[in-house]
Formats: sequence, C-alpha cells, structure tokens
Amino acid sequence: MRPISVEKVAAATGAELHLAAGAHGTDPVGPDVCRDSREVTRGALFVAFPGEKADGHDYVPVAHRAGAAAVLGLRVVDPTITTLVVDDPTAALGRLARLIVDNAPRLTVVGITGSSGKTSTKDLMAHVLESVGPTVSPVGSQNNELGVPLTATRVDDDTRFLISEMGARGAGHISYLCELTPPRIGVVLNVGSAHLGEFGSVDGIAGAKGELIAALPPDGWAVLNHDDPRVAAMADRRADGVRLAWTAVGARPGAVGDDTPDQADLRVWATDLDTEADGSHRFELHVDDGDGTQSHPVHLHLIGRHQVANAMSAAAVGILAGLPPSVVAAVLGTARPRSRWRMEVHTSGDDVLILNDAYNANPDSMAAALDSTHELARHRPGTRVWAVLGDMLELGDDTERAHEEVGRQVARLGFHQLVAVGQNADAMCRGALMAGKAEGLEAIADPADVAGWLTPRIRPGDTVVVKASRGLALERVAEALATEPDTPRPNGGAR
Repeated sequence: MRPISVEKVAAATGAELHLAAGAHGTDPVGPDVCRDSREVTRGALFVAFPGEKADGHDYVPVAHRAGAAAVLGLRVVDPTITTLVVDDPTAALGRLARLIVDNAPRLTVVGITGSSGKTSTKDLMAHVLESVGPTVSPVGSQNNELGVPLTATRVDDDTRFLISEMGARGAGHISYLCELTPPRIGVVLNVGSAHLGEFGSVDGIAGAKGELIAALPPDGWAVLNHDDPRVAAMADRRADGVRLAWTAVGARPGAVGDDTPDQADLRVWATDLDTEADGSHRFELHVDDGDGTQSHPVHLHLIGRHQVANAMSAAAVGILAGLPPSVVAAVLGTARPRSRWRMEVHTSGDDVLILNDAYNANPDSMAAALDSTHELARHRPGTRVWAVLGDMLELGDDTERAHEEVGRQVARLGFHQLVAVGQNADAMCRGALMAGKAEGLEAIADPADVAGWLTPRIRPGDTVVVKASRGLALERVAEALATEPDTPRPNGGAR
C-alpha cells in the first residue's frame, strides 16, 4: 500500500489509537502489512492475530525491533510502539484492505472462485495481466478472510489489477470477500464437491460460488465456464448491465441447440487438443467478441488437461483487459508453474518421475491428477505407475463413497500400485478391490510412515503421483522421492 498516516488507518479500521511517546497521528505506516514478525520491514504495520498455537501479540517486540512502525491488535503489548487496538483484527484488516482498494486510482479487481483450480488459474491470469500492467496476485493460496485482505494491502497507486482468489466454507463467505475487494470481473471455474461437509450439497456449493457473480457491478463482466451446467446457470444471477463471457473446451460455447441462451458478449474456447510426451498441451485458441472469430495456436507448458480449461478463463480476462487474442495466445505459451506442490514434475537421477500435487485434494482435483498421471505414463513405456493418495478432508457424509471412487479410478486407469494414506485408506483400497484390482494395494494410517515404506520399493523408471488434502503434508513424501538416492534403487523396474 502507499504509506498512510496511522490516524487514517485508525479511522478506517475503527481502532483506538495509542501513540508511542513522541509519535504523531500523521506519522506514516507502510508500505508493508505483515502478520509474521519474520517478514516485517521498516515502517510496516504488524497485525497481531490471536491463535491456538501462537499468539501474534507475543511477537510484538520482535516486530518492533525489525522496524515495524505500528501494531494492529487486541491490546497494547509494548507502549513504546504505536498500537491500534481493535476488537477483531481480522475484521479490521478487511476494512483496511477496502480503504486501500477504494483509493487505488487505476485498479480493476478480478475475483475468481471454483471448487478446484483456483490457484493454478489465478497464476495463469496474473501471468497474462502482467503483460498489461502492474498486477497483484495472491502468493500460494491466500483465499480466505485473512489472505484476501493481506493480498490487497500490496496494492499501490500504480497497480492496474488485483486478483482476489475467493474460497468459501459456507454461505455468505464469498459475499463478504467481495465487500473487501469489490470485483469488476468475476470468474467462476467449476462447482464440485470440495467442502461438501460444510455445505451439505453440491447445489449449496453452487449457491455460494455464485455470490461472486451476484456481487458484480452494472458495468462488470461475468466469466463463466459453459462446460459446467451449475456454473453456466449463474448467468441468471447477474445484475442488469453485467456482461457475460463464456469459456469452454472442445466446442464453441453457446452453440445452437444448447440449453443455455446464446447471449454472451464474449466467447473463448479451445479445440484440437494434443498432449505432448512431457505432459504439455497444444491447442487452438478461439475468441469471438461479436465482430468475428480469431484463432491462434497455443502451446501450454502446464501438466494436466484441466489446465486448458483454466487457460480459457485466464485468456478471457486478458481479452477483457485489452490484450489482442494473438498476444494472449503467445503469453499463455510462456506460462510456467508459480505455486508449489501443484502438479510439480520432478525427475530423479535414476529416471523416477514424480508428480507432486500434494497441496490439497478433493474428488474433482484427485480425478484430474490421476488422469494427468495416466496420460504422462503412456509416453513412458514399461513404467510402473504408483498412486500415493491421502485423505480428502471436509466431505461430510460423502467421505467414504468419495474415497472408494478414487480407488475405483486408480483400478480403471491400470495403476500398478495404490498407496492409500490416512483415516480413509481402507475405503480407497476397498474401492480399488471392488473395481477388480486384487494386488498392489497398501493402506498406511500414519503419513509419517509413508516415505520410509515407499522409498526402498521405488525402482528406476517408475512414475509416482502424490496427492492429498493439506492436512496430511504429503509433499514431504514427494520431496523425499525426488531427492537423489544415496544408494542405487533396485533395478528390477529398469526399462
């Protein structure tokens, strides 16, 4: 943010201002806003959040020594540093974010949501929008009531675009995030069963995701995945004047005979998909803005067919930002992964291919990861394919069925080995067994035991995908496999 006075911060956040001796209300704070004392820079505002494992107020002296100009928290810890006392630091941070966004003179906010693919798509979107002007995008997956405003505090007077990745664990969550960072462009990727336990039904998830579209202003744009019926139906949630952009893969969206009215102002879609041996994709990008259709080839260097759909959403936003379709196609071709543990591909010294997709998991993203691994393995004759899969959390009553279905997919795709991890490991193995896979099933309850069991069994030339919900931290397994082995692996799997 552009440095602003502590008295303006106090007014925006509703804080009681306690000035340190010799300090003044006009003293500036910023440009950085930090919640971690290790990241504090000189002049920063340190936000002290209470927590179950660590209380930020305990780190106020550390932040002060690191150069923080002021603290936003529940109480005064150190009277020698100016402190803004509030009842709720999270809500206060949200109000500060809104002040920053409202005062950015050239800013367009792009909101993005979906059950899966949000982080990969916002990374693609940032890559495209940076061709137009300075862009602020979340680092990793900052998509909640803390991450969204913290990302917004990085906006300054030069920022052209702010990408707000918006997650939800219940009705009203996205509406609240839209109040903090009001979007002019809203992008919805898909509706799946992530967090089904919180919402109770997929329709409930769709209702929550659609809050983004309902929040758009009359001059806004709704960018909707036409291939997902629940997302396409959100076109009806637009306010008067909000224009519509369809995205799709495989065919022009809004074609004659489609159940969805052919009413879009922009259509962006991909055809002629071809997967390369390295897992990248070639396709033809088509853009119809009402004045005719342009088509341009794209080589997308991201793993997984689902990335093509993500690229269509990013392309649509690039078009709305003023980029010609030819430039969008060229820029997509230069995109590379930005966020960790999302279909990261590593090849060890003895040709073990590891796909580290361990950041998070739900039924839809799990299916996409397995399909992508199967596609890559087709180009590796003789490889043994391993699925190291952990619990998918927050699925409620659907938990057992969802894990059984993952096991079935592993069997249908012909994976050689399923290593199921966590409390639902037995359900995953049971699903594979029911689908006809009688061998190569291993259930491990404790994630800490996986690497030790797996490492001596991997052979040169094997292909391994690792995926689970965040709580299992299976990226450690993928990283252990990717490390050059101290001793040669057994060579029974060499090709």
